[in-house]
Amino acid sequence: MLGVFSSSIVSPPDELVAAGSRTPSPKLSAESLMKRFLDSNASTVSVQIGDQVQLAYTHHKQSPLLPRSFAVKDEIFCLFEGALDNLGSLRQQYGLAKSANEVILVIEAYKALRDRKPYPPSHVVGHLVGNFAFIVYDKSTSTLFVASDQFGKVPLYWGITADGYVAFADDANLLKGACGKSLASFPQGCFFSTAVGELKCYENPKNRITAEFAKEEEIWGATFKVEGPAVCSHKVENISLNFTTLYEY
Repeated sequence: MLGVFSSSIVSPPDELVAAGSRTPSPKLSAESLMKRFLDSNASTVSVQIGDQVQLAYTHHKQSPLLPRSFAVKDEIFCLFEGALDNLGSLRQQYGLAKSANEVILVIEAYKALRDRKPYPPSHVVGHLVGNFAFIVYDKSTSTLFVASDQFGKVPLYWGITADGYVAFADDANLLKGACGKSLASFPQGCFFSTAVGELKCYENPKNRITAEFAKEEEIWGATFKVEGPAVCSHKVENISLNFTTLYEY
């Protein structure tokens, strides 16, 4: 899966900017990156949202245990890869049909917590158990929300293209060709939200996240790490909701 976002949606992370400046390397534009993805994968689906956002995915070469999916509802777009171990209980929690899959659940979790402030953004992912990575874009608020599971079982990477777009993908080599050393593995157990304005650990939201420059021989330009002791917990809020039809592609 691939998502690219202009600087009007998300400011390029300072750590990735610094990593790219430290070791200059060839890059591609966001348009060229998307074209490379579409040309190199079979049966791709892509969505362009204005001039600021492009999303794409394919089922080609996906793991049968960690499938990719896409859905949109009420101008909330979501790319999801992986599987949730507690999907059944979460369906009941959010009042969803038994046919609802992970991407539908994530949209509803995001929407419910967005509309019921002051729930912290970490609650969107704090009660998800399983192996996953997802990208949510809320067009109505121009908000980006990206997260990876606490064990990093589903690969997720982010980088900066030649024209300053921030790109997220599950393929490191795809981004390497477009982002050069302005590239890093997205830290496991973390989320990035433009509403919050920074990268946070959802299991330990008070812990700082720091970045170190990677070694020259590594594919990355930087490595992100969560400081402090780990405290794992999964909390489920009691929310009673009614939902309208969701359109899935």
